[in-house]
Amino acid sequence: MILKRLLLLTLFFCSVTLSAQIEEQELDKLVKETLTTFDVPGISVGVLKDGKIVYAKGHGVRSLTTKKDMNDNTLVGVASNSKGFTCFALAMMIDAGKLNWDDKVRKHIPEFQLHDSWATENFTVRDLVTHRSGMGLGAGDLMFFPEGNDFNVDDVINNVKYLELETSFRSKFAYNNNMFIIAGEVLKRVSGLSWEAFIETKIMKPVGMKNSKASYNRVTDKSNIIEAHTRAEGKVIQIPHDWSETANAAGGIVSNVLDMMTWAKFLMNDAVTESGERLLSKEEFHELWQLQTPLKVRAGDWYDSNFRGYGLGWFVTDVKGGHKQVYHTGGLLGTVTQFTMIPDLDLAIVVLTNQMNGSAFNTITNTIKDSYLGYENRNWLEKYGARNVDYLKYNDSIKAAVYDKTAKMKGVATLPKPEYIVGTYRDDWFGDVNISHDGKTYSIKCKRSPALSGELLTYSATTFVAKWNNRSFDADVFVQFTFNEKGEAVSATMKYIAPITDFSFDFHDLELVKTN
Repeated sequence: MILKRLLLLTLFFCSVTLSAQIEEQELDKLVKETLTTFDVPGISVGVLKDGKIVYAKGHGVRSLTTKKDMNDNTLVGVASNSKGFTCFALAMMIDAGKLNWDDKVRKHIPEFQLHDSWATENFTVRDLVTHRSGMGLGAGDLMFFPEGNDFNVDDVINNVKYLELETSFRSKFAYNNNMFIIAGEVLKRVSGLSWEAFIETKIMKPVGMKNSKASYNRVTDKSNIIEAHTRAEGKVIQIPHDWSETANAAGGIVSNVLDMMTWAKFLMNDAVTESGERLLSKEEFHELWQLQTPLKVRAGDWYDSNFRGYGLGWFVTDVKGGHKQVYHTGGLLGTVTQFTMIPDLDLAIVVLTNQMNGSAFNTITNTIKDSYLGYENRNWLEKYGARNVDYLKYNDSIKAAVYDKTAKMKGVATLPKPEYIVGTYRDDWFGDVNISHDGKTYSIKCKRSPALSGELLTYSATTFVAKWNNRSFDADVFVQFTFNEKGEAVSATMKYIAPITDFSFDFHDLELVKTN
């Protein structure tokens, strides 16, 4: 009897711990300190528990220029959190009998072709959305990143055949946006609607996401939308919105915390709307959150996880006590977001920011999550804050050393001579890169992505540094030339200077051959 009472008492206290809610004032304080610690202008946070919104606030400002407040209605590009919508839409087409996850992509897009012929013939719709193509991280992202290039969806479909595989097909996880762009084209061809129209009319409208749009250009009222911000040359600055409409199926959605919590509530209600309408069969909805591509769980995992991987448009893992967590993050130039659900706790956490520092959303999400999972205060703010300082110092030191060397190379009479370097260099999928010299300095310009223009600085006899005019990119690269027996450059490759560079600047995938 005593043992039974002790067991009941233990279960009671566990229940209390798991349902504990972080105090509103405590969360207010945490977000404000997060803004300061990571130099983020604005953050909006939403928490949904047991079907009810228990927290929904904006903190800071949505623009450093206007100083207007961030609030729970402020629109933010949720970036790759759009991928869950793409997969949900594809699943709806499966319910409609127009598609199967294991359909070959070429059944719906006959012109689809990869570098490997076997992969081409066997690549399925499921493969498009599970990051197991065999291509490297972010391969081909320069076709839509940064904004201002002239690539379209047809270009992406045509050009992926030039991207060589880094690993064998289906053997390893490597995040890939272009496959989701192609998945969006599959949706268009089988549904008869554009990806944007489908997402808005077939999902957002019935779900009740009243203020959300499928892309930035479809937002007609921009009176309460963030401006993007990033750290450039050691200081956080406001930058123009950056997103290519070509990549909407991979990351185009614009929303706010209230609408994203509506989305979370719908998902945790088994894909049934407030009005009782089921948008997806139980079978297909169940499939979305099943592990498709495994990822390693590191030793000493912070959440005592046993498994981790990617489902269909979602990361999935288990957290303390075996609770299944479904989540995703998103990043654009100038903003990052995080969306987290623990369905069996009926808990969802949304963090939207207007500065591209993931430590900020991790600090907030982890602190809220810990309060419901029963972890003692682990002071994520201090932990991530210290790491952030060290990481920025590390990257800054790398860049400083590189530019110190380029400064010392000025005026040094080294080979090659300008006439051996200047000309047009072509990559099969990215197009032409032009290098010129005006008698004093070298310039570099990417023809199809003109925002990627800048100065070419001498680093050594064979290597230069491309210093982009837009300093907010934080994506300067080494440009290493290969020469023939006459000392003339015949080809070039590129490599990041510092690890802080966003992986979507996939310069390392370019194989530039001099054409004149």
